[in-house]
Amino acid sequence: MIRGIHAMFYTPAADELRDFFRDTLGFQYTDTGGGWLIFAAPAAEIGCHPSDRKFHDITFFCDDLRKTMDALKRRGVEFTAGVEDEEWGLVTRFKVPGGDEVALYQPKYKMRPASSRPRAQRRPRRVTRKRVRS
Repeated sequence: MIRGIHAMFYTPAADELRDFFRDTLGFQYTDTGGGWLIFAAPAAEIGCHPSDRKFHDITFFCDDLRKTMDALKRRGVEFTAGVEDEEWGLVTRFKVPGGDEVALYQPKYKMRPASSRPRAQRRPRRVTRKRVRS
């Protein structure tokens, strides 16, 4: 069964981006050989948003946007947008090596564990009936 997500950035600045994830963002990693680093990403979510075009996006989230921004600024991260207060959270954007930008947000919602979803949203259980002999 699926147990995780492997996200990828395709960029001519792969070495610089790896250094950024390792040294600036502080992500744990495994060197799979030849400096090819695979990073252990923090918790993940998947959102499905309506759009007129097809594309994928990577967004990081945190518990306290202002504190995270301050810490990243001290590490040299360049933010490219102010903080916007959206219905679903506080959001900003920052540059990563290679010229891309990613979003960083502080959600206003609390993610519930899958086991705490309302009963109607859970997969139906298979019911087996035991025969009772008389």
